[in-house]
Amino acid sequence: MTLPAITLSSTRYSLRDSVIKSPIQNMIDLRSDTVTKPTPAMRRAMADAEVGDDVYGEDPTVNHLQERAAEIFEKEAAIFVPTGSMGNQTAVKLHTRPGAEVVIEERGHIFNFEMATMSAFSGALARPVRSHDGSGLLTWDEIAGAIHKNAAYYVAPTGLIALENSHNLAGGSVLTRERTEDICARAHEMSLPVHLDGARIFNAAVALGETVAALARPADSVMFCLSKGLGAPVGSMLLGTRAFIDEARGVRKMLGGGMRQAGVLAGAALYALEHHIARLADDHALAQRLAEGLRGIAELKVEPPQTNMVFVDARGDRAAGLIDHLKSRGVLATGAYHLRFVTHLDVDAPGIDRAIAAVREHFAA
Repeated sequence: MTLPAITLSSTRYSLRDSVIKSPIQNMIDLRSDTVTKPTPAMRRAMADAEVGDDVYGEDPTVNHLQERAAEIFEKEAAIFVPTGSMGNQTAVKLHTRPGAEVVIEERGHIFNFEMATMSAFSGALARPVRSHDGSGLLTWDEIAGAIHKNAAYYVAPTGLIALENSHNLAGGSVLTRERTEDICARAHEMSLPVHLDGARIFNAAVALGETVAALARPADSVMFCLSKGLGAPVGSMLLGTRAFIDEARGVRKMLGGGMRQAGVLAGAALYALEHHIARLADDHALAQRLAEGLRGIAELKVEPPQTNMVFVDARGDRAAGLIDHLKSRGVLATGAYHLRFVTHLDVDAPGIDRAIAAVREHFAA
């Protein structure tokens, strides 16, 4: 049987022509730092990236990214994963065995926003702990009270301690190097590993005047995101010993994270690591600007930002319509009575002033 010939259209096709206009274009989008768009220079880095098959370990740009990340964090090795959740859950899988508990602050991302994957995939159970001062930053004494080590056979043993820096639901609060060192040293005395969810660890490092290597050094593994404040479109990194990362490659594949010609994504990530770290201080300054602009509104309680997040408690009858009002004025945020505003590289000072004016307008009406 003869198959019909395939005729290619001679019509010139432009990607620009195919873009569907989004209703949120031209908005001041403060919902998250995940909404950033690749810069023109980042897009060029993506277009120019050398590629190969990363499942075979043959993508030169991915390999360079992994080597560069390990160098920055002073860890033995790193692996590129599609998402932060995959990086975190790969670490949980490798550090624990079925039936173990993971001690974590009760607002931790791994516990709240990763779809109970530690149970579904690793057979591990979260042991959430509340920080007594409300900061979301645990002390060793708080962690120690939740540890089951050498307990009765019918008590689930502790397999892992998970920390988060900066801590998302705790207002972007930062965990100091000294506290991380103390927790890790005491955990290691009990032969317990520590995983650091460092999705926004570069924000924490800028806020504390530390290096990410210093903040992550005592942890057995660390994950950080490239697609948040650093502005890359996709990807996160998981770091640890070389043996740990060799095992992580298999778990990544098990979770569906075996990417092929991923160098186009790694090119953006490399650009972010080389050009977008120092500018995180600008995001922090904009968060301070926003917080200061919202103070003095009687219906709002504004939490002082430590990094690029501003959390606001809105009280009173009129607070219920605040999010809708902001959207009508071209400003996006998340929450209802407990709002979160996140600054990032696609937001500037005029945009922050526009958000402040919209909030003030709502409560002045």
